[in-house]
Amino acid sequence: MIDTPQVQDRSTLVLGAVCLAALTLPLSFSAGAVATPAISRDLGGSAVALTWITNAFMLTFGSLMMAAGTLADRYGRKRIFAIGVTTFTCFSLMLGLAPSVWLIDLLRAGQGVGAAAALAGGSAALAQEFVGQARTRAFSLLGTTFGVGLAFGPVVTGLVVESVGWRAIFLTSAIVGAAALLLGLPRMRETRDPEASTLDWAGALSFTAMLTVFTVAMIQSSAVGWTSPAMLALGAAFVAFMAAFVVVELRMARPMLDLSLFRYRRFVGVQLLPVATCACFVVLLVLLPLRFIGVEGRSEIETGLLMLALSAPMLVIPTVAAMLARRVSSGLLSGIGLVAAAAGLLWLGTVEVGDARSIIAPMLLIGIGSGLPWGLMDGLSLSVVPKERAGMATGIFGTVRVAGEGVALAVVSATLAALIAAALHHGPGLSGDVLAQAGQRLAIGDAAGVTVLSPQLDSSTVTQAYQAAFTTLSRVLAGITMICAAAVFALLARRDEKRPPA
Repeated sequence: MIDTPQVQDRSTLVLGAVCLAALTLPLSFSAGAVATPAISRDLGGSAVALTWITNAFMLTFGSLMMAAGTLADRYGRKRIFAIGVTTFTCFSLMLGLAPSVWLIDLLRAGQGVGAAAALAGGSAALAQEFVGQARTRAFSLLGTTFGVGLAFGPVVTGLVVESVGWRAIFLTSAIVGAAALLLGLPRMRETRDPEASTLDWAGALSFTAMLTVFTVAMIQSSAVGWTSPAMLALGAAFVAFMAAFVVVELRMARPMLDLSLFRYRRFVGVQLLPVATCACFVVLLVLLPLRFIGVEGRSEIETGLLMLALSAPMLVIPTVAAMLARRVSSGLLSGIGLVAAAAGLLWLGTVEVGDARSIIAPMLLIGIGSGLPWGLMDGLSLSVVPKERAGMATGIFGTVRVAGEGVALAVVSATLAALIAAALHHGPGLSGDVLAQAGQRLAIGDAAGVTVLSPQLDSSTVTQAYQAAFTTLSRVLAGITMICAAAVFALLARRDEKRPPA
């Protein structure tokens, strides 16, 4: 196909529509965290129910990415993109009218379904629309769009919450989604994989069930205890669903997740990048707003401005990374970035609760370090599979990325709650039930709710426990990031752009 000016204009508008739709995803992610305290003040809700405001979205978003990629290959990238954006927009409208926390949780899950289809269909459409360096630039712009959403999401959310109310956040997402449909659909051409098979229903169901059981187990762990019959049953169910998923995928002729690709060094290395950025960056997008608003008592707007130190580098660093990658190995750049982010995490753990001035520098270092792999991993994910399997490639990578974010959030929230309970255990004599509730409440930033659990839990004791727990958690996350960095250096540092055979 010859790139006439008309074709180039159409492709540019298609890219704009996909980026506009993608902009709503980080906005929805950060909005849930920043708005949670306001939703709690307005509608109440238990600590577990409030936790699901973010986790329900991430669970369905992550677990359905691979299925959406397969559907995009078979039934058309434009069609799946349209269905996804429409679904996301409709659920966003309903969220703006939801009267209870449990209904918000359900609607957020539906919103995640639409997000999975929109991102999988849109990304696969871009892979067919552009080739060569143009494709690299398109996906770099897509990464920058995510950066814009991450950078300004907390600020926009804080401003909207304080000036209009938390419901307006979801209505704003609906408006942006509708604009993406109007801009993109008339100009987007339909593309399919002629060899695509039907959806691997058994694989999709077992994978979704596996992630659901794991997330439920993490969220409920503080309340029921790790050795309780309920947790043991959830653990057994998780192992069973994981085994079923592996067996199904190994036996399918065209599986949803081609496990044979994990034989390739670079493919494995690429999948580690979103895991690492989850540990060093994504989880902080939820933890820090809850800390600033709920524990330190800052306003939503002040919190949004503080979060710029962490997320604003995503406006610049991904583009810089793409430019540097022309001369330096993408894997080497990614590894260096992860080392810097790990150093920032260790530094962050030393900052006292309430010290807004000292926390800016480590947040900035984490944002800069995370931005290097963030700007490169989308392009790398497409370089390790044949072009014809673009839907599968984006599905696998998107699933690892988004499912990893959901799993990381669940694990980190449970870990923080357990660490807080352990820190309080060394203080006043409190029952196990009160300690568990205190850990859960403080992990979601409800310091006021913790102090009413017992007269022994004064604000000073609560703050000290949170400080100790956050410091330990920062060290753990830094360790995970460094392990991933070492693996990325080993697997991706050399310039080797060979694709595995189809």
